[in-house]
Parts: sequence; structure tokens; C-alpha cells
Amino acid sequence: MPETVSQDLHSPASPLANCRLCPRNCGINRLAGERGACGMGAEITASRAALHQWEEPCISGTRGSGTVFFSGCSLHCCFCQNEPISRGLAGKNISAGRLCDIFFELKAQGAHNINLVTPTHFIPQITEALRAAKEKGLGLPVICNCGGYENVETLRIWDGLIDIYLPDLKFYAKSAARTMCGAPDYFAKACAALAEMFRQTGVPVFDEDGLIKKGMIVRHLMLPGYLFDTRRILSYLCDTYGNNIYISLMNQYTPPVPCRKNAPDHPLRADHYESMVQYLMDRGQENAYVQDSGTDSESFIPPFDLTGI
Repeated sequence: MPETVSQDLHSPASPLANCRLCPRNCGINRLAGERGACGMGAEITASRAALHQWEEPCISGTRGSGTVFFSGCSLHCCFCQNEPISRGLAGKNISAGRLCDIFFELKAQGAHNINLVTPTHFIPQITEALRAAKEKGLGLPVICNCGGYENVETLRIWDGLIDIYLPDLKFYAKSAARTMCGAPDYFAKACAALAEMFRQTGVPVFDEDGLIKKGMIVRHLMLPGYLFDTRRILSYLCDTYGNNIYISLMNQYTPPVPCRKNAPDHPLRADHYESMVQYLMDRGQENAYVQDSGTDSESFIPPFDLTGI
């Protein structure tokens, strides 16, 4: 894929006509109504746009992050908390122009930043909205909040448009990734993606209020029964990036109800989480976020009710 996007996203040259935006590389024609792994067509589909208070402190700040939740996802993790939107069951089609307006509406509400959640399969369309918003003086940092399973060529479209990358690094072992989301190449693809994200943003930069303006924060949600997978992921991040990135170690795993096949059916053990927090400390990782107990609750999942769309 070229690093620039066709100005006419509905032309035969559009990346949507032979979609390989994510590592699933479906090659389907979304312009013709075909649906690939993400389940989405040619139009941007979003389910919520609102101030979000439950991100890392340097993102949510005091007023909240201007978060846009997009529908569809190509990973389909068996434990997904956002299933109504990741499976494309909720959402509304909007134009790039409407998305641009949403950015400014969130700014008017006091958003510290614009937070694009699971945007990969809409990157060409969102790019139009971002360019228009920046030309109109949006003036807020833009975050790409994604699952980490990305194609480097696709990420290069956003070079210079994204200020902060907030990816997951979910799985280390091929067997774990195969079991949880049917993507045994997850770790290899995610590591290449993180390297590209870091190339684009560099070391974290904060303002006088402690809000991040540029850089990368890598999230890892610990899964019950996968302690050694977590240790290998943290080791990789410490060895590769050290304190040039932030690590967000999360304990908020919430078992799906009803529990789906292959998904752990119980919360994470507190002592397992504490052991990995200690591991980060032992490794000299100073730039890390950790969570208190009691975060394994559906109360942290926002309603995907088309608010702000």
C-alpha cells in the first residue's frame, strides 16, 4: 500500500477496493459491500463520542479524553468487553465531514485530546477527517487507541497525523494468540507495529499539567492463567524500549457473561498482578501505570448508545 491515500476513496484505486489495512489481509472489496474480518463496509461506523474519564491519568486528565468508539474489529478476542461494537452490532454510519465536526464538538466540551478507539479499518476515511480538522485549527493531540495487530504500511498513512499511540500488546505465545483471537502471528505483527509507532512519535512529551502531548503508551491486560505470557511481554518491552515509553499494566479482566469458549472464567488473581508490578520495578521500569483492585467490573464499560454521533 502506498503511503498516501487516494483522494477518492470510492475509486477503483481506493485501498477499500482491495482491503489489506490490517494483518488479516482479506483483499475484499468493501466498496462493493463485501465484509471481511472487521465486518465493516466502506462508510465510517461509530457508536459513541464523548468525554471518557477511565483512560490513563495523563490522557483523561481532569476533563476527560474526547473518545470516539468505532464499530468493527478484526481481532475478535474471545474475552472482548466491547463486543456490541467490535462485532458490529452497534453503530451508525457517518461521513468524514461529520467526524470532523465531532472532533470540534468534543473540543468544545473540554476534551484534552481526541482519542480514536479501534480505528484501523477506517484509517483512510478518518485521515480525511483528521486533515480537515487540523486545517481548521483543531489544536488537540490525537491518539490512536488500538489492539496492536496492525500493518506497518497502514500505520505509515498516519505519520505526522497521530501524536500519541496507545496500542495493546496482548499476547506473546502463538498458542495464546491462536486460542484467544485466531491470530498466531499477533506478537510478530504487533512488535513491528510498535516499532513504527515509536519511530513516528519518539519519547513521551508532557505539558505543564502532566498531560501527554506526544509519545507511546503500551497497554497489557493480564489474563488469568497466562502469567508467563505477561512476563515475556514485559521483558520484551523493557529490553526494547526501557523508559522511552510508558507501560500500562492492567488487571481489569472481566469474564464475559455468559462466558465464551476459550475465555478465562474468573478474574485475575491479585498476587499474580502484584508479582508483575514487582517485576517491572525490579527491571528498573520507572514509566509505568498500574491499577488498583476492583477494576474488574462492567461499570467501566461505557454505553454504546450513539451518544455524540
